[in-house]
Amino acid sequence: MGNVTSTVASKFAFFPPDPPTYDVYKSDEDGKTVMMSGLTADKNVNVHLIDTKAGNRIVATFWRHPAGRFTILYSHGNAADLGQMQELFIELRAHLRVNIMSYDYSGYGASSGKPSELNTYYDIEAVYNSLKTEYGIKQEDVILYGQSVGSGPTLHLASRFPRLRAVVLHSAILSGIRVLYNVKVTFWFDIFKNVDKIRNVSCPVLVIHGTNDDIVDLSHGKRLWELAREKYDPLWIKGGGHCNLETYPEYIKHLKKFVNAMEKLSFSKRNRADTGLAPSVTDSKHNRCLRFPKK
Repeated sequence: MGNVTSTVASKFAFFPPDPPTYDVYKSDEDGKTVMMSGLTADKNVNVHLIDTKAGNRIVATFWRHPAGRFTILYSHGNAADLGQMQELFIELRAHLRVNIMSYDYSGYGASSGKPSELNTYYDIEAVYNSLKTEYGIKQEDVILYGQSVGSGPTLHLASRFPRLRAVVLHSAILSGIRVLYNVKVTFWFDIFKNVDKIRNVSCPVLVIHGTNDDIVDLSHGKRLWELAREKYDPLWIKGGGHCNLETYPEYIKHLKKFVNAMEKLSFSKRNRADTGLAPSVTDSKHNRCLRFPKK
C-alpha cells in the first residue's frame, strides 16, 4: 500500500510541460551570456544555469527592478515552466516593485535531471545560494513565494532560515497524500509534508487560496494558515480556482499591501497593528493568534 500510494503521489505532483515552452543558448556575441528563447526583451532580466547538489543544471531567471527593496524567490506550480510565467513576473515586478528570481525544477523546462521531491529541495537551495553569491542579497530581504507544488520547496527552505522576510503560500498543499486522500495523519511515504514544516517557519506567512479550488481544496490553505506561527491576513478569493487567482483584482492589491507591510516590519520590534499580522502566542497571554477562519 505504501509503495503504491507514494508512486501515485509522485505522479500527481510532477507534470512538466512537454515539450518545454522555451530553450536556452549561449549568446553569439561573447559565447558566455545565457539567453532564453521566447523571453520578452528586457535589459533587466538575467538568465542563469545553476548546478545543484544532485548534479543537475537548472535554469533560473532574475527579473531586476531598479528600485527593488526585496527579492521574491518564486517556486511555480505544476504543469508550468519559466516560459509560461514571464507575464506574471513582469506584472509582479511592476506592481510590487521587487526583484523576482524564479527557476525551473529539475526535469522542467530546459533544466536537466528528473523531477522529484528531493530534487526540488536541492533546486531551491542552489537558487537561494545564487541570490547570495551573484547578487549579494541578504536573507532578510528575501520573500519566498510557493504556488501549489511550489509550496513544498518553499516551506522546506523557510523552515531552515529564520530571518527570511516573509513567505507567500499560493494554492498550497498540506502534503501530497492529503491532496489525493482525505487523511488526517502524516505517513512516512508522503511527499511535501508542509503540514509539519510550516510549524518551524518563524517569518510572517501570507496564505492565498481560491474558494472554488477543485485541485487543492480550500481546507489546505486554511489549515496552513492556522498552523503558521506568524500570520498575515489571509486572502480567500471568492470563486477562485487553482490556476486563475492572478486574474482577480484583489490578488495584486493584497500582495501589494503585504509587501508594503513587510517594509515596515522590524525584526527587533514589530508593530503588528500596522503590518496586518495577528498577535503571536508569545505576544499575547490569550493566544489571540488562534482566531481561525470558519470552514
